[in-house]
Amino acid sequence: MRYVVIGCGNVGMELARRWSAAGHHVVGTTTSAERVAEVGTVCADVAVLRGSDEAAVQRATRDADAVVLTVSPRISRAFDARDRVREYADTLTASAATVARVHPRVVFTSSVSVYGAGTGAVIDESSPLTEDDDASPRNFISAERAVLSAPGGAVVRIPDVYGHPRDLDYPSRVKMAHELLGGSVPFAPDALLYRIDYRDAAAALELVVEAGLAGVYNAVPDAVVPPTNREVFGAICAAEGWPDLTYRAEIRTPVVPVSSAKLRAEGYAFTHS
Repeated sequence: MRYVVIGCGNVGMELARRWSAAGHHVVGTTTSAERVAEVGTVCADVAVLRGSDEAAVQRATRDADAVVLTVSPRISRAFDARDRVREYADTLTASAATVARVHPRVVFTSSVSVYGAGTGAVIDESSPLTEDDDASPRNFISAERAVLSAPGGAVVRIPDVYGHPRDLDYPSRVKMAHELLGGSVPFAPDALLYRIDYRDAAAALELVVEAGLAGVYNAVPDAVVPPTNREVFGAICAAEGWPDLTYRAEIRTPVVPVSSAKLRAEGYAFTHS
């Protein structure tokens, strides 16, 4: 099979590695020419492009059996609400709309932020989407709609990704928030800190593609309900002797449990998370 992974971050690289090891022909993309050699270690071909560049995307996806979109906004432009407007629109909405126009089988890596704080006792794929006006959920929702308009469109909603050796651990993230952001973060204190290991995120995308699934699937480790942002980050601050964080609650994520029963019914299991 010929697969294209647009956005070879930690999840995209792991997905490409899995497919290449299985004997598939994988085309990986990056926005940085400096990463071509790195991406080339797990992909047969590498293209330097932005997901919103229709001509480049069309060339890269020609003859592909499926395209997986794993693009991520730059973290340096994710902390400020004004910065998020342009960054998320270009990285998410424009990329998804472009890929959906040029290929019928697209799988998009989305976010549980589309649910906002959530309603009801448990969130599943039928739960209503948030009406929050922050650029993060708004653009994830717009990107989802673009992908789902394609004949074989599928969406995998995931929480915070962790586990890769290059990832910052949570104490380092809190330290960065204090040193660079004055201790102020855009998240809500009462949100449940759901996390997924990058290998489990890649495995979820792999299953959705290879099983020919379409529609929306949650990939959220749901064996236990995690603690809240305030509980986790507050404990880190207390242990390190730092002041508590200030939570601006601009980006709301679920405060009630999230179910991934629909994906698990397809045979998926969380192995690393």
